[in-house]
Amino acid sequence: MNELLLHPVLPFLVGAVLISRVPRRVGHVVMIAAPLVALGQIAALDTGTSVGLSYLHYDLEVLRVDALSTPFGVIFAIAGVIAGVYGLTVQRRMERTAALAYAGGAIGVVFAGDLLTFFVFWEIKAVASTFVILARGTPVSGRAGMRYLFVHILGGKLLLAGVLLHHSQTGSLQFTGFEVTAASSLILAACLLSAAVPPLHAWLADAYPTASVAGTVFLSAYTTKAAVYALARGFAGFEVLIYLGIAMALFGVTYAMFENDIRRLLSYHIVSQVGYMVAAVGVGTELAVNGATAHAFAHILYKALLLMGAGAVLHATGISRANALGGLARRMRGVFVLYMVGAVSIAGFPLFSGFISKELSVEAAYGEQLLWLVILMKVVAVGTFLSTGLKLPYSTWFGPEGAGPSSNTGARVHVGAVPVTMFVAMGISAGLNLLLGLAPGLLYDLLPYPVDYTPYSLAKVLETSQVLLFTGLGFWILHERLGTKPKVSLDTDWTYRRLPHVVANATAQWQAAGATPAVMGAALVRIRHAVARRFAVVHGPTPVTSMWALGSVVLATSVLLLLMSLSS
Repeated sequence: MNELLLHPVLPFLVGAVLISRVPRRVGHVVMIAAPLVALGQIAALDTGTSVGLSYLHYDLEVLRVDALSTPFGVIFAIAGVIAGVYGLTVQRRMERTAALAYAGGAIGVVFAGDLLTFFVFWEIKAVASTFVILARGTPVSGRAGMRYLFVHILGGKLLLAGVLLHHSQTGSLQFTGFEVTAASSLILAACLLSAAVPPLHAWLADAYPTASVAGTVFLSAYTTKAAVYALARGFAGFEVLIYLGIAMALFGVTYAMFENDIRRLLSYHIVSQVGYMVAAVGVGTELAVNGATAHAFAHILYKALLLMGAGAVLHATGISRANALGGLARRMRGVFVLYMVGAVSIAGFPLFSGFISKELSVEAAYGEQLLWLVILMKVVAVGTFLSTGLKLPYSTWFGPEGAGPSSNTGARVHVGAVPVTMFVAMGISAGLNLLLGLAPGLLYDLLPYPVDYTPYSLAKVLETSQVLLFTGLGFWILHERLGTKPKVSLDTDWTYRRLPHVVANATAQWQAAGATPAVMGAALVRIRHAVARRFAVVHGPTPVTSMWALGSVVLATSVLLLLMSLSS
């Protein structure tokens, strides 16, 4: 039972309570100390440690330390430190309390050895993350937070139904690999919803960009990665995950390429990158599970860095629409440079974390002779670099204005001060992304299975470099056509955001007017216009639907990569 006192969830939950009571300056210390203490506790726990409890005649395993839970626990604690430092000067008491409880719930998920404990921490994570979103205190974040809560309550009920059915069928609550049953299907559905697998994904791009700049960094680290952990624990080798994962990766990167809001663009890339992990879990081999785990680890680091850079821009300018930015490079040099470390990491450039993590999943697919999956993964890598490494930084820091003036004098966009703590957090994340890229063994030694793979072979480095360099050349030639436009992308969240209002208004008008054919026709026209406006790019007073570029760029990217793959 002494090991229970070393449970990594305790510092987070105790810290959440303390922050709600202590003075703000003391809260600063608690915010950083809690994840650091948890990281120390994880290091002190030996692999194989297990702590069981009995509750209402149920045998529970509230702490299980093994080769899969440890790497997720380590990166969750590190993410807590980085996000905590980033938000020191901007987060309020309620948000800090919710953020630590949220991180604690995610830590509890990965160290839960039974399904009941897993469910309890899953729900703590869902509720606490809702308060992280609500903490921004705007009408938009309020509505998005409630939609987020609704979706995750649904997921929690699916999970609970699956757990109860599994227990009734097997008499066990042990969280291990599942067979295909009705119970496991319910649990799988809950995990897929939390992983943001389309069409169950829209809550992510809806809610994450509405949170505070620090809250979004917390959100990016935990919900989807806890779901990846659950999939790797219970569903490794389920073939359906291969198809769901690669569809997820393609869907996310496609939407990201045409998104205008910089934080929403990066949110779609969470969907895309988690797709890599889901597909790797579906492959199910030891190398593939290692790839999913390594990619989750690296993704938390570079996605945090990208969102911190975008958040710093929003904090300094008050603007998150890429078409309204530009000309910031000389006034935000440090933010730009640190952001680009995250951009080359997510794109998989050699010497950075994304290269040594993504290639494990690609190699696993190649080893199983899934060449179509390898090609599509490479296509996604091209789209990722195109949007996060080229389009977003060009539009945000340069654009038609170029690098802009060195001061706010005469500048179109005013740039305020960026807190030192934000630079410190971005510096930590950038340093870790570079460190893992230079010393892959630091990450590989943490993975669930022994790694017999050398990322820095000449063929791998040349292949990746050629693909990324040609992508850069293509953007340089076509950047005027690929620039941002003032539009909003229609997604599946429209069904529960707008459609009920449209239907309710139309019904009320039909009833008031006796539901004549003319009135019904006019209402249908209004519905059609409402849908069109969600696709529209605005050119003056008249919305003009412009989707041709989507197919053109996706087709060009696919052909380019296919030709390179065939010639290598």
